[in-house]
Amino acid sequence: MRKFLSILCLTAAALCGSLAPASAAVKVPPGNRHAEQPPIPGASTRRTRAGKTTFDDKYEKIRDLLASDDDLRSKIRATASAYGIDPIHIVGALVGEHTYNVDAYDRLQSYYVKAAAYAGNSFKFAYDGEKIDDFVARPQFSTCAKFSDSYRLWTCREEVWEDTFRGRSVGGKRFPDNRFSAVFFQPFYAGQTFGLGQVNPLTAMKLSDLVVKRSGVAPLDEKDAGGVYKAIMDPDISLDFVAAAIRQSIDDYASIAGMDISGNPGITATLYNLGNTLQRARALAARNSGGARNWPEENYYGWLINDKLPELRKLF
Repeated sequence: MRKFLSILCLTAAALCGSLAPASAAVKVPPGNRHAEQPPIPGASTRRTRAGKTTFDDKYEKIRDLLASDDDLRSKIRATASAYGIDPIHIVGALVGEHTYNVDAYDRLQSYYVKAAAYAGNSFKFAYDGEKIDDFVARPQFSTCAKFSDSYRLWTCREEVWEDTFRGRSVGGKRFPDNRFSAVFFQPFYAGQTFGLGQVNPLTAMKLSDLVVKRSGVAPLDEKDAGGVYKAIMDPDISLDFVAAAIRQSIDDYASIAGMDISGNPGITATLYNLGNTLQRARALAARNSGGARNWPEENYYGWLINDKLPELRKLF
């Protein structure tokens, strides 16, 4: 889900911002701030060319799947309702992922088949023989012990990784200059995501408590990599994590940046694509702390969703 090429005007690094009550959140205007689509990352273009297809073809394929599958649309409606969001936000995430990152299967059943292919496989979250539960037990992560909820706990751990371990030698062991999720949470190959929403395993770990609360799904455990993959690949569960990511981004921007993004699917799609909404909300709050009003901006991914919004809304 996190892509590093972003047009989003949230890149000024600020690790904290003044909290604004959700009730005071200013509604972000609908539509795109950019007249033309921001540049699409080269990696996405190369993947699409390698598949001998085009972005237009991939967009039409996921749009047609949504249009033709009553069961999928029903699941989306029910999931959106459970998380208190407009279904168009889930649609935006699915359309963006399957237009720019992967190619959609023709039928929902194919996603179930793919998920079943991984069921029962034995693998673990680890790096160079060190399991993730042992890694986060290192003393450097002690500052995260004060957090009991999965979102703040795993966000804290990710920040410790960035500040202390990424690209550094610690205790005689050299760690890669790469994202926490790519190093410890993708045992097959870096950058791997799965399912309808292409959810990253670390993202799922962060959102576990919210999904438990809203949907009653069993909590995820970093020691059970197979259980995490089942959750993000099974369409009956993975849509909950898509919705939870969107719900969390809306809440982060309302409570931290004082911005209500719930009426702009292009912004929620952008944040779904980029991830790390807590840090991005803090950065925007810092930019606006002097009384300025900088709106969050869509990237190439979110721009498409706002541009296609009239067509996508007809699906529901």
